[in-house]
Amino acid sequence: MTRLDPTTLPRLAPGVALPAYDRTAVTVGVVHFGVGGFHRSHEAVFLDDVLAAGDLAWGVCGVGVMPQDARTRDGLTAQDGLYSLATTAPDGTRSTRVVGSIVRYLYAPDDPEAVLEVLADPRTRIVSLTVTEGGYGVDDATGRFAPHDEATVADLGSSGPPRSVLGYLAAGLRRRRDRGVAPFTVVSCDNIQGNGRVARLALTSFARAADPELADWIGAHVAFPCSMVDRITPVTTDETRRAAAADLGVEDRWPVRSESYLQWVLEDDFPLGRPDLAAVGVQVVDDVEPYELMKLRLLNASHQAMSYLGLLAGHTWVHEVCRDPSLVAFLRRYMATEAIPTLRPVPGVDLDAYCDQLVARFASEAVQDTLERQVVDASERIPKFLLPVLREQLRLGGPIECCALVLAAWSRYLEQGLGPDGRTITDPRREALLEAVGREAEHPGALLDLAAVFGDLGADERLRTAYLAARSDLVARGASSVMAPA
Repeated sequence: MTRLDPTTLPRLAPGVALPAYDRTAVTVGVVHFGVGGFHRSHEAVFLDDVLAAGDLAWGVCGVGVMPQDARTRDGLTAQDGLYSLATTAPDGTRSTRVVGSIVRYLYAPDDPEAVLEVLADPRTRIVSLTVTEGGYGVDDATGRFAPHDEATVADLGSSGPPRSVLGYLAAGLRRRRDRGVAPFTVVSCDNIQGNGRVARLALTSFARAADPELADWIGAHVAFPCSMVDRITPVTTDETRRAAAADLGVEDRWPVRSESYLQWVLEDDFPLGRPDLAAVGVQVVDDVEPYELMKLRLLNASHQAMSYLGLLAGHTWVHEVCRDPSLVAFLRRYMATEAIPTLRPVPGVDLDAYCDQLVARFASEAVQDTLERQVVDASERIPKFLLPVLREQLRLGGPIECCALVLAAWSRYLEQGLGPDGRTITDPRREALLEAVGREAEHPGALLDLAAVFGDLGADERLRTAYLAARSDLVARGASSVMAPA
């Protein structure tokens, strides 16, 4: 089949929206590390709209540093950065567009110097990141920089070309400083509370290990605005590719699909300027935190809450959970009694209506999102999404039964990964997690003793009591019975 590329755009199926600008006139203003499905369904779409509005200085240069990013390089090279995005509304309405905002892609291991030069280019004014919740190397329990990924650790002791995102950011900023070029703004688009502050801590700590003067310069001159991002974006599969080919009439090696809902709340702190993001639907605000906490503790934590219990109850898909009355009732109880009381007022948002909207989004069968996707890297996600709710409720003396049940369900899910025929557990702390749950029979609460995940929280007697009771219930009665209303 003919492949998607600039020459085939005029032949695409009717109804497919195309880039409404001359891509050959676009210059790179944004460098983005981590060009996965989420970036392509989110920030790249907003910037596509900026370019369509006539401001052609905000094209994206994508950068990949991980081995798996070689596939992205190959797909992008073949299609000149073009890809299709199919979105589906809760009522099943589907639309397809071709996004053209990624005008360059660099696979860093191929040419580290090219990455450093685009970072040092004065036209690059923003560097954005989707490097996962664990990609910053900041320990959730201590709040200190303690990287454990191989590339970052290697860069800390190396004077050679960078291998990690932090290594490239530090080296790129060093070149700008040395050349008298003002620093770019760093925008984290990862699901972390205070993501701008976390990015600042990570980068200055990384730089300080080898060059304290650079670290001080970064701390004094680089802006790290916080942001909140939201769009459910399932993993691209062969079925996604087949559907894209049917929609387009040509082959797309790099399609992405998502829900129709789209939100970006962004702190307005861009010393070198930014595109007119508000004109394309971004909420540009002075304080992101209320929106950020709302999303992390309601949407992201609810994904954790539903997934382990849903998997234990025999479900595969997110939308299946929302057809299970006991699971929906549990989610509603978690949101109303444990999460919402920990939130600040959110300007312009009715939290009860927001929860209704979340359940409707989760229930969309057309999105085809899996529970297994939600549980990847749980030891990075749970401390950022669920444990802050638990800590606050313990401080307030409020209810913790839902949070404790989620942790107990996580423990039971992990147990199923112990045997030769068990589940595949994808987590940077996999061995430590499995070792901990393997000791639960002899040492009840062993999972809570994993300080890298729980810090001092696991020693709280009220939590331990609730966790052990929930775990005992799950063992004795199973997930469906435990969640069923009394």
